[in-house]
Parts: sequence; C-alpha cells; structure tokens
Amino acid sequence: MKLFLILGAINGFLAVALGAFGAHGLEGKLSEKAIDTYEKAVTYQMFHTMALLVTGLLLVKFQSGGLIWAGWMFFVGILLFSGSLYIYSITQIKTFAMITPLGGVAFLIGWILLGYVVAKHL
Repeated sequence: MKLFLILGAINGFLAVALGAFGAHGLEGKLSEKAIDTYEKAVTYQMFHTMALLVTGLLLVKFQSGGLIWAGWMFFVGILLFSGSLYIYSITQIKTFAMITPLGGVAFLIGWILLGYVVAKHL
C-alpha cells in the first residue's frame, strides 16, 4: 500500500529531524535521563519507520489484511510510543509516560501480524 511507504518516508524524515533537534536543540536544557528518554523515542521511531516501509513493499506483492493491520499498528505505535516519550521527556508530565506501553503493545501486534503474513506467504 502506497500509504505506508509515504508514512514511512514522513516518519523517517521526522525521526532524523527530531533526533537532530534532540542532540542540538535540547542539549543542556534537559536532564541526562530526559535526553535518554528522548533518544529512545527517536530510536523506536526509526526502527518502526523501517517496519512501515517493509510493510508497504510487501503489500506491493501480497494484498493482505494482516499486512494492512500490521502497517497501522506500526504507525499507531510510533504515535503512541515515540510521541508520548517525546512529550514526556520535554514536559516531565507522567501521564504521557503512562501512554507509552499502549504504543509498545501496538508495536508487538504489528510484528506478530507481519511475521504471520510472511510465514504464510513466503
């Protein structure tokens, strides 16, 4: 699905831009722990950007509802996991950190679905 390739490209751009902002714009403004949290958000966003791109490429070959769901789970995971960690690291409002596990569950579901479809079709 072309949409997941576009979302992957956008998220790849954002991961690089937010990583650079964290390294240069937030240096000295956040605690070391907050910077570590921010970097974790960037890392997970980039890894799951790659998963979005792989999902989009696989959809070119296999039209599968499981792949479509996997792509959405990766995208939702980026929003919830990385998004909540970005906000939490900057604001230190614990409510945002409580959202993070929901994004982690979305990532796990995405990987299970991707693995299932690949095992079934390849």
